[in-house]
Amino acid sequence: MKEQVNAFLAEISKNKHSKIIWITFAAFSLAPVFGGIFVLLIKSNSLSGAFNTKAELNSFQANWSSLLGLLSQAVGVGGVLIFGFVASWLFGREYSEGTVKDLLSLPISRVKILNAKFIYYVVWCFLLVLSNLILGLLIGFLVQIPGWSIAIFTESFKIYFVTTLLTIILDLPIAFFAISGKGYLVPLGIVVVLLVLAQIMGALGLGTYFPWSIPGIYSGSGGENFKLQLNYLSFLIVFITGIAGYIGTLMWWKYSDQIV
Repeated sequence: MKEQVNAFLAEISKNKHSKIIWITFAAFSLAPVFGGIFVLLIKSNSLSGAFNTKAELNSFQANWSSLLGLLSQAVGVGGVLIFGFVASWLFGREYSEGTVKDLLSLPISRVKILNAKFIYYVVWCFLLVLSNLILGLLIGFLVQIPGWSIAIFTESFKIYFVTTLLTIILDLPIAFFAISGKGYLVPLGIVVVLLVLAQIMGALGLGTYFPWSIPGIYSGSGGENFKLQLNYLSFLIVFITGIAGYIGTLMWWKYSDQIV
């Protein structure tokens, strides 16, 4: 246990001065910022024809339910990209920076090294969504959005964090592509491809069984009709995908020849 804690603390020490962390927070914060602007424009009837039509199609209104729903959708769709970037960088940077040999020479279990990275990945992603929620609430109260109630917040909170959990789990396999591809370019390319496929499969009506479409559907990005199509098998597929990614990453790291 002590070795695992030390490995995690070492991961914190390596990454605490990285500008990448703040870049991800800035990129992820665009959702609540633009959501607040969107609400303001709706309240003042300043939306142009195209944006007004888009708002009507998505049933977006100047209320708390719409703003909080937008935050969940940002996690379910945009989170696949941002969390995938986090995983790509965390697990691929050792190869890209040429420090993987030093990492492998440490007197500590390879599994514990990877587990420290996985823990850091989960903490990083949860801090991202927590900061977005706080920012969204601050913006909402600042622009005086109507319709606040504990019941709406509680329901939206549940959807928000279930969507977060699903998205975090689904990006676990990105770690495998990072270490097997020996860098972060290969996994980043795969993240983009998966995100595109998620949109295509969702449009074809097959998103309920394509893992990377499921968080977006659950968040409500496709509408309530699509969300109602999700079933136990959909969520089982998500967890199987995440577990396979985690175990595959450990097995590759532990048993493959680390030729760098």
